[in-house]
Amino acid sequence: MTGCEAVRPCLATPDMIALSLVRGLPHARLFSVLRGEASASDTPSNGPANGLWGEDPLENLLRRVGCRQASAEAAKARMTAERAIRDAAARGIAVVSWGDPRYPPLLACIFDPPLALWVRGSIESLSGPTVAIVGSRAASVYGEDTATRLASQLAAHGLVVASGLARGIDAAAHRGALDAGGRTVAVLGCGVDVVYPPEHGELLARVAQSGAVVSELPAGTPPLKKNFPERNRIISGLSRAVVVVEARQRSGALITADCALEQGREVMAVPGNVLSERHRGSHTLLKSGAALVETAADVLEVLKMGGAAGSTDHEAAERDPLLVLMDPGESYAIDALAGMSGEEVATLLPRLLGLELQRLVRRLPGGRFVRCRGNVLT
Repeated sequence: MTGCEAVRPCLATPDMIALSLVRGLPHARLFSVLRGEASASDTPSNGPANGLWGEDPLENLLRRVGCRQASAEAAKARMTAERAIRDAAARGIAVVSWGDPRYPPLLACIFDPPLALWVRGSIESLSGPTVAIVGSRAASVYGEDTATRLASQLAAHGLVVASGLARGIDAAAHRGALDAGGRTVAVLGCGVDVVYPPEHGELLARVAQSGAVVSELPAGTPPLKKNFPERNRIISGLSRAVVVVEARQRSGALITADCALEQGREVMAVPGNVLSERHRGSHTLLKSGAALVETAADVLEVLKMGGAAGSTDHEAAERDPLLVLMDPGESYAIDALAGMSGEEVATLLPRLLGLELQRLVRRLPGGRFVRCRGNVLT
């Protein structure tokens, strides 16, 4: 189950943000209710299983997921959310909630997407065709050079490069994309206004200017160790593929790769020195079937983007069954395209992103898609 087809704004945006600030809720149960999959035996008397009813939907939801002090918790969460939204706005930070049309569609598909994303920069950058590059903080010169080169090549092909702004491979990937004039997204384990590591203040500002800095944690949240494994699922969730560059056997990069596998994303790895512990994790991935990456061309081949950005092959467009279904001048919601094609939303989204990269489809506000001819809307 992807959850894509069941995403709905069942709570008003302020209440969804408030819900995101309640700690300790059971994720599986919470998303079962949010996606309208609660069993009939669990249905409250004032509404069907797929709706949140009553005078206070947030309180009702908290009660249904087992919160004993639902009324008090709802009131507290609303007060915290109001303050967080106000403080974020004063710092130029936007917030987008799960179910909002601006919420990145690939991330919405994962099992436990963030209920709210706090963003510095362009929210639209979170929905572009994205590849994550991750790896060791204590990277070698070889690792950093490789990450920089790959990110630069991918950005030159129009892809967004995602990483975690950490020292080593992450920073090299961000800089590679920036130096190529491309877009990059940094996913943080702290508030987007917090500079961590402290020497990355200038890099953080550059990322926000060219793409986006994003976190599920509100402004001011410190970089606590427990936050970083959670943010890894966001890096992979935003991406079509995760490329691991220079990772030890036990590392955050391998956690991100595991998240990617669970989310149905492509996992790739760069080979290195077989005698070095720095590459042991990457080689384990390769032995397990991860695609071997030497250049961006390898990534594009796995993602079936060999034509890459800027392609205006009208004959290929006419042959694509999905494009044939799209009438000129009409825009389509993802659910409508799923119904027309008989395919799952989780399958269609990567295809649409690939077509967008080739400038054969354009994404409109509200998450709708329209067919293009070259660079011109039909």
